[in-house]
Amino acid sequence: MPVASVFRAAPLRASAHRPLLPEICVLAVAAVLIALGTAGPVPALAVVALAGAAASTLAGVRLSRLTLGPDLPDGSPPAGRMARRRAARPRRAAALLHAAVVTAGLTAAVLPLASAGYRSAAAAAGLAGTTALLGGGLFSLYRSRPSIRGRLHRLLDQAAPGVCLILTAWLLLPYAGVPAPLRLAVAVVLGLLAVDALAMLTGPGRDGGSARCRAGAGLTLLALVLLAALPAGPAAGRAALLAVPPLVVGVLLVAAGVRQVAQAAPTRQTALVWPRAVLPPVAVVLAVVHQLQVGLLPDRTAVLLALAVIPPLVARELFGAATLTGSEAPAATAPTPAPAESSGSTGRVALLGALAARPEPVSGALLVIDLHLTELPGRLVRDDVAAEAVRRARAVAADEDEVFDLAGSGLAVVSGSGPVLAYALGTRLLSALSRPYEVSGAVLRSRPSVGLAELGRGRPEDLFRQADLARRRAAQLGRDRVEWYDAYLEEQLVRRLDLERELPGAVARGELDLVYQPVLGLADRAPVGTEALLRWRNPVLGTVFPVELLPVAEDLDIMGELGVWVLDRACRQLADWTLGGRRLWMAVNVTTRELTSPDFVPRTAAVLEAYGVRPDQLVIEVAEPKVAAELPTVVARLAGLRSMGIRTALDDFRAEHASLAQLRRLPIDLLKVGPEVATAGGDPHRPLLDVVVTVAERLGLEVVAEELESAHQVEGAHRAGCRYGQGFELARPATAERVEAYFEEFPSTSR
Repeated sequence: MPVASVFRAAPLRASAHRPLLPEICVLAVAAVLIALGTAGPVPALAVVALAGAAASTLAGVRLSRLTLGPDLPDGSPPAGRMARRRAARPRRAAALLHAAVVTAGLTAAVLPLASAGYRSAAAAAGLAGTTALLGGGLFSLYRSRPSIRGRLHRLLDQAAPGVCLILTAWLLLPYAGVPAPLRLAVAVVLGLLAVDALAMLTGPGRDGGSARCRAGAGLTLLALVLLAALPAGPAAGRAALLAVPPLVVGVLLVAAGVRQVAQAAPTRQTALVWPRAVLPPVAVVLAVVHQLQVGLLPDRTAVLLALAVIPPLVARELFGAATLTGSEAPAATAPTPAPAESSGSTGRVALLGALAARPEPVSGALLVIDLHLTELPGRLVRDDVAAEAVRRARAVAADEDEVFDLAGSGLAVVSGSGPVLAYALGTRLLSALSRPYEVSGAVLRSRPSVGLAELGRGRPEDLFRQADLARRRAAQLGRDRVEWYDAYLEEQLVRRLDLERELPGAVARGELDLVYQPVLGLADRAPVGTEALLRWRNPVLGTVFPVELLPVAEDLDIMGELGVWVLDRACRQLADWTLGGRRLWMAVNVTTRELTSPDFVPRTAAVLEAYGVRPDQLVIEVAEPKVAAELPTVVARLAGLRSMGIRTALDDFRAEHASLAQLRRLPIDLLKVGPEVATAGGDPHRPLLDVVVTVAERLGLEVVAEELESAHQVEGAHRAGCRYGQGFELARPATAERVEAYFEEFPSTSR
């Protein structure tokens, strides 16, 4: 990063952490004034004037500083025409919004000075001026306009809450001596302002500068509308106090929002759905209760407004269903990206049209690319990244290849090349699209995945689905790779999607089970312990084994839940066997992520204590290939377990140089090796297993040979010096009842 850029960015970053003490003081003063106005010592309009003046003064000071703009250390202006325009936009908006908050403050300040007959006119004039200035300021902040689909989606989202808030305003507004049309007009304005502020405060960019400005503007206008609607005479009284909170909070939000826009602070939040779904209906219920308490029944207008809530809800559901069918279908049925809203020949519709228009015989390949940005940028930044990605893809593709922007879902390339050249194109796309993206002052990184499908006979929708399934497979395998589609791949992906759908909740549904495989002493073939093995018995998918179950659980981030269940069930079974007079150990497999969690050691101790199991009867196994990435933490956790008396084991040990060197650092008691170690040595008379056993003896470890499936393997492990063994040749995994019956064959089962 150039030194000059660092200096230019420094004032903004330093000012981002400014104290909020002035704002807190203004809010505290406003709260005290409202309390005084409610109690009676201070007139309500004086409270409005004082609180409005304090808030607008502070907001005006903040905005005036932004209007002048930060001085650059070297005194030079931003380089480039676009940079100068970006720098000027917040200043121009700040100037207009500064005038708006000052106008709002002056409007509140003149109300106590105006006679009762002219207060509404003065408030209306201030409302008009503030509205014009706020509109100009907000327009200067926006850099792009939403699409028609986006506008319709936003309108339907806000329609039902808006009608609810209009109904609330209608029920709560004064009605004596007020014409019904005027009352309805004021209710509509109040409802629209309220729902707009609610949408901004709960939307996906609610912490963004533009959203805060818009919410603040809505609250400010809401306060001025309340002041303009005040009845003449003493009736204004405490009703004027209702305008103080939105006025104070509104002008402060406007200033804070412009400051955030000037700093280009990113927003990465998701929308809060529940406030928009809950607050407006609750407001209606409270308003109706208020009317009933004062002895009034809802009139015809209230009934019509209540009925008007239904059409927007129906339209929203129909629109959502159409969107789901056409652009957001579940991955298990039709994993297709959303239709494009961009210009030109981009998007899924244009892609399908291009596939359908290719002449017979159809040859070539379809490549579907998912960018997978590692950060979570805003909508505008995503659009800039998509445009840059299309430019890079066109640069590496052939002239006759077609590139399509899938509008938020990635890219697609239709190539006339054969399989080999198409795969080479996929690797070039990976290299080009994985380079960092420098857009809107941010540096974003991508981990793309590419799916390939050969073009041939078939519907364009099917060809796209095949390429997208291959893309999903590439993403599941770690991204940064190219995958071809085939029929077996589709079966795997469908199976994977079924697993992802069914696994959450398996514990609560009672679908998990443990089976136990005995561990025998190779000298006398007597059982010394068991290993608990997880099984998922799903009524739809059948029995699912750990090799298929655990990767899905890790991707869904529910390994912790499964691990808690396995440890508890295994210790409970071990306690039952111990009460029967048997002295066995119980081995439980844990992932590295489970083992390194801060609460694993105390949680394990709590389970042992709950069931009265001796610590040395439990063996915690961790797979050796997974420990290297977090070796210091793994060593600490294993040492913590051993300090309590719990035995530890290293599973899936590979007799490699790195593994042997790592073995000295790990505080373990048992070393588990597979049959491949016994046949990995070059000298058949001195297999590698002998070397492992020798190293283990020097370190004071016991060796368990696992996966022994033939008498030859069992005999070889015994000759090499392994003390224990397990596998199908010795005893198969079985339910607790069958394992217990197996134990009955041995007069005494001891360690």
